[in-house]
This record gives sequence, structure tokens and C-alpha cells, in this order.
Amino acid sequence: MRSHKKRTAGHYFVTFFLILGLLSSVFSQISIKDKRQLVNSCIDGNNHKREPGPEDSLHQQCSPWKNNSCCTGNTTVHAHGGKMYGFNYNHCPNKKMSNKCLEHFVQDLCFYECSPNVGPWVQMVSSMKMRRERFLGVPLCATDCDDWFKACKDDFTCTDNWTLNFEWINGTNRCRPESECRTFSEIFQNSSNFCERVWDHSWKYTDNSEPCMRIWFDGSQGNPNENVARWKIQQSNSAVSYKVSSVQLLLCIFPALLLSVN
Repeated sequence: MRSHKKRTAGHYFVTFFLILGLLSSVFSQISIKDKRQLVNSCIDGNNHKREPGPEDSLHQQCSPWKNNSCCTGNTTVHAHGGKMYGFNYNHCPNKKMSNKCLEHFVQDLCFYECSPNVGPWVQMVSSMKMRRERFLGVPLCATDCDDWFKACKDDFTCTDNWTLNFEWINGTNRCRPESECRTFSEIFQNSSNFCERVWDHSWKYTDNSEPCMRIWFDGSQGNPNENVARWKIQQSNSAVSYKVSSVQLLLCIFPALLLSVN
């Protein structure tokens, strides 16, 4: 009986250190990228700079990020050209996108190329040639989303997910043969569905009373999105603190458990 207890205690002892090692490994991942850097970092994409910084000039709708951006002036010129990455906004036959709708999509593209504040929402991707990372669930202010959808509601598309549901032929997107071109209003129904679905949940429709990103702002007055990124990091830090407290509790309980079996 006594030898059985010793084996049991030894078993618990080994298990304890295995768990401790696993937890140490998990929490060490938290410090791989300093959370402070996430407020000011660039996506790993084909046209993104390695680090954000000022630019002498950014083209038209990308100008709000001039003081600190992940894009170059040349990139922003291409962003206004209408077919960056080969993407065709006029994918419905004989249905050209309206200028007011296109203006919002260019603004969205400027945000994607230039914003240095999406680090807390970045995830790795492995199936895309144009980028190794993407942002997911970035809170977009409801008014910005509503204005975007209002400008596009009478324009035409053939799918609600522009990231996944097109065919790509000779470097450009095309509607699938079985799809049907309908208005944005018919495809998306409302602004929240539109903003969250069109780029495969890159955006999250968020009430203006909550921390949310502006897709357009007056760059001379500073970038309001920096504070939203800081808020997200603070949320993450709180979650990590809770996990660390749980580990500390485990470290206190486990020795008592070992003593109880001896």
C-alpha cells in the first residue's frame, strides 16, 4: 500500500511539472511581440512597409495616414487606380460601380494599406499570395459603416463574401457561373451584414458609443484609431492577468495535493 502511495505521489509530481512546463510555454508566447508594438505595427503584406513611419505625401483619400503610415505614396496611387491586386469592382456585367460607392471602397483600401493600428486584431493566413497576415473583427464605427452601405446600396454584386466567393481567372475576380447579380440591398440586407461579410469578417459593426475605428478622419487632428488599439490591448492584458492568477492559484494548490497523498 505504501509503495502504491509513493508511485501515486510521484505520478502527481511529474504531472505537476508537465503542466507547469506547458503553462510556461503558453505564457511565454504572450511576450513574443511586445503588446506596445501592436499599437504601431504593419501587416505582413506585399505592399506594406516593415514598420510604420511618416510619408512626404499620400494620395487623396489615403492622406489621413500621412504622419504615420504602413503604406508608401506609390501604393496609395495604385489604391486609387481601381484594380489593385487585380480586383475588379465592376464584376457584374454592364453594371459599373457608382463613383460614390467606389470612393468608400478606396477609403477601405487606404485603411487596409496604411493603418498602423490593427495589430491587436492581426491573424496569420497561409493561403494568400498577397499577404501573410490579415485583420479580423476590427470594430468599425456604425456611422462609417452606415454611410458606406448607403452609398453602395443600389450598386450591384453577385456575392456577399468578396474574399472567398469569386472565381479568379487570369489574375482578376469574376462572378461564379451559378451566381446572380443583385443590388447590395438585396445581397446584404443591411449595413452591419455588409460591413462584416464583404471582406470575410475583417470588420465588426460597432456602435459609436463603444471603442471603434474610423475609416476616415482628419489626419491633422491626429489618428483617433490609436486609442482604440490601446483599448484592445488593455482588454487583452486583463485577460492575461486573469490567466496568470489562475496559474498562481494552481501553484498554491498543487503542493497541498502532493502532501495529501503522502
